[in-house]
Amino acid sequence: MLEAIIQTSIRRRWVIMFLVLALCGFGAWNYTNLPIDAVPDITNVQIQVNTEAPGYSPLEAEQRITFPVETVLSGLPNLSYTRSLSRYGLSQVTVVFEDGTDLYFARNLVNERLGQIKSQLPTGLEPTMGPIATGLGEIFMYTVSAEPGAVQENGQPYDAVALREIQDWIIKRQLILVDGVTEVNSIGGFDKQYHVTPDPSKLLRWDLSMHKVVTALSMNNSNRGAGYVERNGQQLLVRSPGQLEDIQAIENVVLTAIDGIPVRVKDVAEVAIGHELRTGAATRNGEEVVLGTTFMLAGENSRAVARRVAEKLDEINGTLPEGVRAEAVYDRTTLVDRAIETVRLNLLEGALLVVAVLFLLLGNMRAALITALVIPIAMLGTITGMVEAGVSANLMSLGALDFGLIVDGAVIIVENSVRHLALTQQTVGRRLSLEERLPVVYRATSEVIRPSLFGVLIITLVYIPIFALEGVEGKMFHPMALTVVMALTVAMVLTLTFVPAAVAMFMSGKVAEKENILIRGTKAIYRPVLQFALNLRWLVVSAAAVLVAISINLASSMGTEFIPQLDEGDIALHALRIPGTGLEQAVQMQYLLEDTIMSFPEVETTFSKIGTPEVATDPMPPSVSDNFIMLKPRELWPNPGKSKAELIAEIESVVTELPGNNYEFTQPIQMRFNELISGVRADLGIMVFGDDLDQLASSAQEILEVLEGIEGVADPRLEQVEGLPVLSVSPKRAMMSRYGLNVADVQDLVSAAIGGESAGLIYEGDRRFQLVVRLPETKRTDLNNLGRLPVPIPYANQEISYVPLSEVATLELVETPNQISRENGLRRVVVTANVRGRDLGSFVAEAEAEIQEQVELPPGYYLDYGGTFEQLESASARLSLVVPATLIVIFGLLLIVLGTVKDGIVIFTGVPLALTGGIFALWIRDMPLSISAGVGFIALSGIAVLNGLVLLTFIRKLWEEKGQLNNAIIEGASTRLRPVLMTALVASLGFIPMALNTGIGAEVQRPLATVVIGGIISSTLLTLVVLPALYKIVHAKTFLNPRGV
Repeated sequence: MLEAIIQTSIRRRWVIMFLVLALCGFGAWNYTNLPIDAVPDITNVQIQVNTEAPGYSPLEAEQRITFPVETVLSGLPNLSYTRSLSRYGLSQVTVVFEDGTDLYFARNLVNERLGQIKSQLPTGLEPTMGPIATGLGEIFMYTVSAEPGAVQENGQPYDAVALREIQDWIIKRQLILVDGVTEVNSIGGFDKQYHVTPDPSKLLRWDLSMHKVVTALSMNNSNRGAGYVERNGQQLLVRSPGQLEDIQAIENVVLTAIDGIPVRVKDVAEVAIGHELRTGAATRNGEEVVLGTTFMLAGENSRAVARRVAEKLDEINGTLPEGVRAEAVYDRTTLVDRAIETVRLNLLEGALLVVAVLFLLLGNMRAALITALVIPIAMLGTITGMVEAGVSANLMSLGALDFGLIVDGAVIIVENSVRHLALTQQTVGRRLSLEERLPVVYRATSEVIRPSLFGVLIITLVYIPIFALEGVEGKMFHPMALTVVMALTVAMVLTLTFVPAAVAMFMSGKVAEKENILIRGTKAIYRPVLQFALNLRWLVVSAAAVLVAISINLASSMGTEFIPQLDEGDIALHALRIPGTGLEQAVQMQYLLEDTIMSFPEVETTFSKIGTPEVATDPMPPSVSDNFIMLKPRELWPNPGKSKAELIAEIESVVTELPGNNYEFTQPIQMRFNELISGVRADLGIMVFGDDLDQLASSAQEILEVLEGIEGVADPRLEQVEGLPVLSVSPKRAMMSRYGLNVADVQDLVSAAIGGESAGLIYEGDRRFQLVVRLPETKRTDLNNLGRLPVPIPYANQEISYVPLSEVATLELVETPNQISRENGLRRVVVTANVRGRDLGSFVAEAEAEIQEQVELPPGYYLDYGGTFEQLESASARLSLVVPATLIVIFGLLLIVLGTVKDGIVIFTGVPLALTGGIFALWIRDMPLSISAGVGFIALSGIAVLNGLVLLTFIRKLWEEKGQLNNAIIEGASTRLRPVLMTALVASLGFIPMALNTGIGAEVQRPLATVVIGGIISSTLLTLVVLPALYKIVHAKTFLNPRGV
């Protein structure tokens, strides 16, 4: 069948050329539609359910909201697990579904269940689902700020209220319409409100209460329609406008009348523009700003959406009031472009090196050009496959592409065709015509098509185990395997069709098989070495076995990690302060922190999010802030040679001197990546499960102390679960009963006075703002005088009298839990740590052993370890099953090609010989074993088998023809030295740029390239020396039947 395809391709060569041109054209068109990203989106299918519960303590939020929501969601189809967070005023439940579940189907299920429990939740509380985005959906952030001297229309300078109004009503409304954007989240500034602040002494004078003020405002702030009437054939609509429109209208609302004299709002209260009691703030370079975060719709391409947002923001800037600017501070496009530039350089330099080797070793310009053409054609075909399969171009999907592997099959065919054409020309003594070339090329291609095609097929097959990976590791590595398999498949088709057709068409004129000085020199050295190896074959094979044993021992002592950390070029700094730190105090501390960070000349800008934003996608208490440190391009650093790790160490040493702060250093995407994997933002999260919060905190503290003593630990932290100060207003039920009061009477008063009570909305065109009644700021923050707040007492004659709040309630400061975390319905406390200067696998192993020995948990309490190492263990376990099965399939293919078990075993010994070099290469470069390195080992297995197959099939052919085993081995190995060296060189050189690159994202690809290069070197040397020696040992007693087993 293969011969028939080759013959047809040569005979119908113009058809083949036309089809190849069509493939190139289609690939070029698809290139314009290829989505580009930094890394694959590894997000699981998750939905956040947020419930704002003003005034609820963490314990109450857990009991009354979190638990019912968790319970009703627990039986959903395809549910993987739930985790939740209960904080002051907020309940957040994250529902994670099995991979492959349709996100919109999952949201429908959750929405249906939430509808069932609305009646079970406290009145006025409404659970809402988070935006339709992935965990890595924060693709663009911008700040809204005013230039010095900029003023509003009323002549006042722009303040935090005015900037937030611009963000919410001008910028956000336009950005939300950008294609691919699902949410624009705001934090910082203040929501504008109309405040009515009654003076308690004036309320007493006029026998009024806070509740009566709210009622009066509500009753005087509405428009109402009254149908219509018809008169003289005309229809007249009847309506009664009564909507409050401005401060003057609010001030003139009548509250009561005494002796016919109206008492208005302005008689007992001040009316002014105020602001909400906010839950979050934002700063930039030591100044408060408003920060907007754009969320990408799930399934969209981050680079494309971020670009559209950036373009729209430029448009919007032209419509903003003079002196106000919206500036981008984080753009995912920057990272994507840097990462793709790294990949582009790797591929370009790799291709140039491969082409250079082809020209150098083939010694024929046209032959090298035909071989090199396979690279762009195969890539264009691969791009078409990527677009159809929905795979984006990123560090992982393009990270394992080696043009050397792609042209391996073509190299073998072209080299053999050139040799045959040269020999034929030499025999006939003249140049060959086209009709004479065709059968020569057919014969030359047919001679090596099976080993070359099966070799490439085997390299393709060894990537199959990667498709067995599931979860996060599957999403990370599936694009890589898919791209490589597509590229090699296209290369196989081209090898079978395009290459022989092109050789037949374009290898006209005089064809000389010129061996350059490099090949001649190598052969001169190789022949005596090979003869020596054949004479001392047992010693050579034994030495190779010892090398394999040493490498296995070395591998067992090497560290392990999931994948190397991607250097994003920027720094994320998690600042933690004492629980209970007020938001305004946190902002002041943030100013000092940012001024300190900006003193470093390597820093371009820094900005932060403090507390919880408008949509609680990332709920944090006011005592916690996320800081983003954006660095200048390295060429602008005073010392460009300084590493990022050194800069982080310098920043850490300085900021730790600032009082009241603890820090965790990570990176923007890495922070989200870790959070998606295990619900924590660090490399390792140790979760303690149990019931009692005090016992959980105590056990977690013991674990923290153990972690702090382990080498390589960085930023060890205990989840802040305690220490939230609360002013508790506890009703005195006996006293209240004397005055005819209910608990709700006291609670409503305190809630309105301190937190404020809404009395409706004030409309300004499309804009709408809350009308809120609460105590003046000076009185609501004066806790010493809060006990004097008058509580109205109802009497039977409806007269109102008052009693101080301290008479009917006890005011005391108490500490409550800061937050309560749960997973699958069980409470948990998390101890987190990052790992620096050491591999994650050995760190976790040591931590587990030390904790097992030193920490004793009470009955019913247990530990669970979360973090990226989980993916390493999961991937390793799965690959340990699938890789052997794939190797068995490859061995079966070898049996099909060779027809003998002995020869199959001889070729298969190339696999451990190849792995030896990969392990030594990692050890020399001080790299741990990782899944990236594992992919390299997988590729190596295929390359080793390919080299062995090319060499052995030719030796067998000569042995069959001439009957002398020793001569066949020496002649066959010498003849095939050039194609073996070429395939090895092009494969290894294709990975050299990847192994040496230091650009953004290079660290993810470096282990893979290192393994392949080291393995190819050892595989080639051992294949050329050990394999012939082993073949002679196996077949030493076989004389007459070279195919015998």
